[in-house]
Amino acid sequence: MPGSPAGRRDALLIATGQYDSPDLRPLRSPRQDCEGLAAVLGDPAIGDFRVQQHVDATSYEVKRALEQFFRHRGRADLLLLHLSCHGIKDDEGHLHFAARDTDKDLPASTAVPAAFLHDQMARCRARTIVVLLDCCYSGAFLPGTKGDDHVHVKEELAGHGRAVLTATSRTEYAWEGDQLQAAAPQPSRFTGALIEGLRTGAADADRDGHITVNELYDYAYEHLHRSGARQRPQMWVELEGRVMLARAVAGAGAPGGRSAGASAGPTAEVPAEQALFDRLDHGWNGVDPPFSTSLGRLARRGTDALVSVELPLVETALGTVRELAFDSAAVCAGCAGRGAAADAPVYACRLCAGTGTYGRVAKGEPTVPCPHCAGSGVRIPAPCPDCAGEGRVRVRRTLSVRVPAGVDHGTRIQLAGEGEVGPGGGPRADLYVNVVELPHPELQRHGDDLHLTRSIPRSLARAGGTVEVVTLDGVRSVRVPAGLRPGQTLRLAGYGVRHLRGGGSGDLLIHVELAGDDAGAEAGVAAAR
Repeated sequence: MPGSPAGRRDALLIATGQYDSPDLRPLRSPRQDCEGLAAVLGDPAIGDFRVQQHVDATSYEVKRALEQFFRHRGRADLLLLHLSCHGIKDDEGHLHFAARDTDKDLPASTAVPAAFLHDQMARCRARTIVVLLDCCYSGAFLPGTKGDDHVHVKEELAGHGRAVLTATSRTEYAWEGDQLQAAAPQPSRFTGALIEGLRTGAADADRDGHITVNELYDYAYEHLHRSGARQRPQMWVELEGRVMLARAVAGAGAPGGRSAGASAGPTAEVPAEQALFDRLDHGWNGVDPPFSTSLGRLARRGTDALVSVELPLVETALGTVRELAFDSAAVCAGCAGRGAAADAPVYACRLCAGTGTYGRVAKGEPTVPCPHCAGSGVRIPAPCPDCAGEGRVRVRRTLSVRVPAGVDHGTRIQLAGEGEVGPGGGPRADLYVNVVELPHPELQRHGDDLHLTRSIPRSLARAGGTVEVVTLDGVRSVRVPAGLRPGQTLRLAGYGVRHLRGGGSGDLLIHVELAGDDAGAEAGVAAAR
């Protein structure tokens, strides 16, 4: 399985639906979440994970399972953790995961703190950890508690080498289904979407035969959006490269996938030349040969996008994490990128014979897209009504972006594979974040050094003393040596902008001006204090 060529693939599924405390209402879906997800993740033809399950366990049992799960790991291991339970917050606003014996008044000792989970992941040597949280945050706030209505998952769990997917972003219910009074249990909407995307292979957006973390999130988000669920999944990712979670065994025409009922062995990909011959095999005879379902239209890469974000000086200097909302394109779920209506045939373009290019070009010159099919290689008599034959639809995405300390005005941060899906469900393009640094009212930036002009009374310059100045960390008192002359500069080493490449920071240089009126200047200093 790509993404973990030499490591182990292990999954830990923790589900709590029954609670001893009457303050925590029972949940019908966690057990179903656990069983359904275990089936697809443990299937050698799909996830090929070694799966452990803990259902309705006590807080002690859950903590023990978590600690054991993250111990003695290798760098190449891929670990997946799924939590389906109530999520509660304490008086300080910290997140906890409820267990069977949880008392809402005593979350630190009877629940599983998110800080505990964070510590276990921080100690783990595995380079890649994927966390799926399907927690119900509504009702998590006790009367009179502090903090806002956000569940600050990324601050408590996100980090390098991790992908965190959550069912909700704020204090919403993680909906258990349309018919909450139905007798038959069913998976929650979020986990149900994950299971469906993995089981059917529909989450394989680029149809390469494998499902990545980003593709699974996009599928779940669009699935919930189309179903009208009043929750919006969130994702925080800081991974090295693309992480493959599963094979697309029954995807909608995935070249590397398989149709339902096919053998579990390796699948053969069709060479481009053979695909063309297959399309022309029937001969024209005045009739367009229909495309094979496994071929579909020619997928093309999306177009790179540029999004600007305005940041104050303190955030560009010290780093920050920002939520970006932007318009993008995702694979059309109605046609899985084919562009045709359900059960409608797709024909090879007559002009380019399905190649998507037109005419001969000199060696080394770029090809010319076919003007008849716009480079898609197909003719679609009955376009999909959802995407008008484009194979993709416009969506609004929200992405958490880590801005490193030391970026400057005009810096561009590349987020590979986070742009729009290409026509025909093609590979995702890249998203570029352009940093716009807002001016500071007192500090001026020159490289990694900061400059500040400060006026002091002549008496202070003669006798010496202290003066308060603004820094990135707040107001600080700076010693003024006796006998300071006009035009001298005071230097605060390390109080400038952090170096973008390498440790340390620039300096803060204070340019001293002497006030002409001692009394007025001294009064101004006193007022500033």
